[in-house]
Amino acid sequence: MKFRLLFIAMAILFSSTSYGQFGKLLDKAKKVVSGEEGLSQLDASNGLKEALQLGVDEAVTQLSVDKGYLESPYKILMPEEAQKVSEKLQIVPGFKGWEKEVILKMNQAAELAAKKASPIFIDAIKQMTFEDAINIVRGDNDAGTRYLEDKSQSKLYDAFLPIIQATLDEVNIRDLWSKGVNAYNKVQLFGGKVNPDLDDHVNNMALVGMFGLIQEKEEGVRTDLDQQSSDLLKKVFGSEE
Repeated sequence: MKFRLLFIAMAILFSSTSYGQFGKLLDKAKKVVSGEEGLSQLDASNGLKEALQLGVDEAVTQLSVDKGYLESPYKILMPEEAQKVSEKLQIVPGFKGWEKEVILKMNQAAELAAKKASPIFIDAIKQMTFEDAINIVRGDNDAGTRYLEDKSQSKLYDAFLPIIQATLDEVNIRDLWSKGVNAYNKVQLFGGKVNPDLDDHVNNMALVGMFGLIQEKEEGVRTDLDQQSSDLLKKVFGSEE
């Protein structure tokens, strides 16, 4: 049993320590097992939850403000297959510059939907078990984000979809998109038609941005001492010099 605990402790600590520090890692792992280091399952669980909550708070706060998506690396663009629609519609009366308007309104819809994400993430974090926490702390630098993705993505999608649909309607994007794509489809003699339903695209891209920012924060907390903003985070993720 002692050796098993030693192995687990080493695995937890090794996730943030280089191979060249193996001797120090072994010493620290022994302290964990003996209780000198004081890193318990409760510490690991609470530390991980704190790190993920920081990521969630930062992602939701950053993306839910005006131009939060629009002026971020996660800006939502037109679907690739819609590029041909935009090119053709530039010569159709009433549609000059429509792509810029659609992109603006897609991002506005995602920003409003992002405000609804926090309760779903919080629920997923609260449901995390000690075993989940240990495995995540031992895992890759994005293991916590992948856990949240697995536990909450479908719920987020279902929660986002009606919000996105309603929001797109508020800013008339679905009507604008439908008119634009239908106008294109009418003059498209050869090749496939384009689906005028934009909801799924906006929803998926909104979630890509949300999980992308959470992942950035998790990786930062795991690897950057300056982002380990509490004693508990330093205890769980910090490494010896």
